[in-house]
Amino acid sequence: MAVSANGQKSNGRRRSILDLAPLERDCMLALWPLGQGTVRQIRDELAGVRPRAYTTIMTIMDRLAKKGVVNRSKVGRGYVYRPNFTAQDVQAHAVAQLVDHFFEGSAEALLVYLSGGAPPPRPERVLPAPPRDAPRREETEERPAESRLDETLL
Repeated sequence: MAVSANGQKSNGRRRSILDLAPLERDCMLALWPLGQGTVRQIRDELAGVRPRAYTTIMTIMDRLAKKGVVNRSKVGRGYVYRPNFTAQDVQAHAVAQLVDHFFEGSAEALLVYLSGGAPPPRPERVLPAPPRDAPRREETEERPAESRLDETLL
């Protein structure tokens, strides 16, 4: 069971605020400068770069509310949405994940890399050795030509 952006358990595939679909992310990028907004306001903000139908944005904002990324409150016939995280919170989380996953937890290694220094450390990838008693490829039966073709595409 995954933990959503607000710390609640969910069965969804996405596990963090950074794991939003592209349109979800775009909606958040439109909402953050507004501080709070309606579906119409968010749609209007997106109109120049990613025009979408009102109902599409309404669906995306509903999903973000269910994921705990935004709060919504009923105002008149619609909802007003407020982000649960600031853009700075998300940036800090993204940088922390980058450091943890690609720079072995070293912010200094990231800084060296960004300044044009050494490339990031590469994790060693060791493939397991085949069992000693396994027959070599030449010793196995000839396979049909179509199997050999499929293997070359892998």
